[in-house]
Amino acid sequence: MTDPYGFLRTPRNPVPSRPADQRLDDWREVHAGQTLLPLVSAQANRCMDCGVPFCHGGCPLGNLIPEWNAYAAHGDWRAAAERLHATNNFPEFTGRLCPAPCEDACVLAINADPVTIKNVEQTIADQAWELGYTPPAPPGRLSGQTVAVIGSGPAGLATAQQLTRAGHTVVVYERDDRLGGLLRYGIPAFKMEKTHLDRRIAQMQAEGTVFRTDADIGGRTSAAEIRRRHDAVVVAVGAAERRELAAPGRELHGIHQAMDYLTCANRVGEGDLAAPGITAEGRHVVIVGGGDTGSDCLGTALRQGALSVVQLDIRPEPGPERPDAEPWPLVHPQVYRISHAHEEARGRHGTDPRVFSSATVHFEGDAEGRVRALHLTAVEPTARRPMPGTERVLEAGLVLLALGFSGPERACGLAEQLGLTRDGRGNFARDADFAALGEPSTSASDGSAPCGAAPHVRTPPWARAPAPGVPPAWGKPPERPSHRRPDGVFVAGDAGRGQSLVVWAIAEGRAAAAAVDRYLTGSTALPAPVGAHDRPLSA
Repeated sequence: MTDPYGFLRTPRNPVPSRPADQRLDDWREVHAGQTLLPLVSAQANRCMDCGVPFCHGGCPLGNLIPEWNAYAAHGDWRAAAERLHATNNFPEFTGRLCPAPCEDACVLAINADPVTIKNVEQTIADQAWELGYTPPAPPGRLSGQTVAVIGSGPAGLATAQQLTRAGHTVVVYERDDRLGGLLRYGIPAFKMEKTHLDRRIAQMQAEGTVFRTDADIGGRTSAAEIRRRHDAVVVAVGAAERRELAAPGRELHGIHQAMDYLTCANRVGEGDLAAPGITAEGRHVVIVGGGDTGSDCLGTALRQGALSVVQLDIRPEPGPERPDAEPWPLVHPQVYRISHAHEEARGRHGTDPRVFSSATVHFEGDAEGRVRALHLTAVEPTARRPMPGTERVLEAGLVLLALGFSGPERACGLAEQLGLTRDGRGNFARDADFAALGEPSTSASDGSAPCGAAPHVRTPPWARAPAPGVPPAWGKPPERPSHRRPDGVFVAGDAGRGQSLVVWAIAEGRAAAAAVDRYLTGSTALPAPVGAHDRPLSA
């Protein structure tokens, strides 16, 4: 166990990042070379091993945080890694990228500083790889059934690894030329170097997962054909439909979507390009959007040599403490936070680059049709209406739109070819067990499917007539739904949830894998940490 008095004796002390001026000279991770095992063990020793560990509820994966804190406190990295991997396929991802809702839910956070759970998690994961505690875990036998996973982001990878280890033959189809989804081309290397992704994919390949890149399912390759080839399909394509900014002057050159900008920078890092097609070098940059993607653009622009960078956030500036409307243990409270990119901007320019309670009015261009200025206005904190007399002008040679996403891409072809529908937020509709939902049925006896889509009335594999000498599986088919249900098609991750956190994507992938395994075999021993309609404990 941890020290019962550790939280009283030891103050919170996160792993230090490299100096900001040093970080801006390269693309290495902000903590590169800074893992300090004695420091991390001392911080893990602050864990109170609560009788009711609210950190479990703050984490959608249900990570066994007090257990691996205790092992980390005593330097038992093998046992800590086993407990960590028991609930999380990719802790090296979450330890770097997750905003740590578990720390918001830590009992210490009621009236003190929470345990540095994220630092401990990353250290355990890195030690596990360094010490050889993460060997491939191929299945002991194969089921003879095949699953297609469309998309290789964190949800798709988690689904694939769980099903492969359960004995199914899994093929992951990725539209891009490299695997990883947003982990590959959307996340800058200074947040997570791609070696971590490549290493995990190599482990999955050794376990038997098959990967296909340049596979545009729903575009160049028919999704209905993929469904016919496999016993089940999991759609894990993420939420890549970018939100637009309907402001006069949007058509000017030099105004780009954030993901286009980040992809260019990441392709330079991969060696595909000598220089990015969109660059901040020598330009005044304005980022529209105050979220994580905007922060990633900020760090990228600083490293490219921007003359100045301003980040616009329509939300009001939060205070340093939790508001009364968001008491503990609610996660993601609106408090003032500083990302590493904001810290770097402060170090270079002396001020916080964010302008809160602001909205874009219009863009101004030069004679060549390039953006040269952005006009903005202050907005009311609640209604977000423009406040008269507050308009001002920012010089801008590059504008990046980081306004979030509104579900899977509308033009991807998957909905039409698999018979999928969308919910009210633009995501692919699904039931509580991750099974895709089609159009509402017009007749209780109508078993037809949309033209070109997989029919929804096929009998699940576990309920089909058994082979001679094989006993039938227990259970019964579910009751007939009110929607046309594309049979054997499941939706996982942001494609069904909407844009969310990496930890939710992995949790959804694990839960969807359990649903698929149950569909294929009639039962499952795979864990399902979340339901398709679960939401974080937030206001």
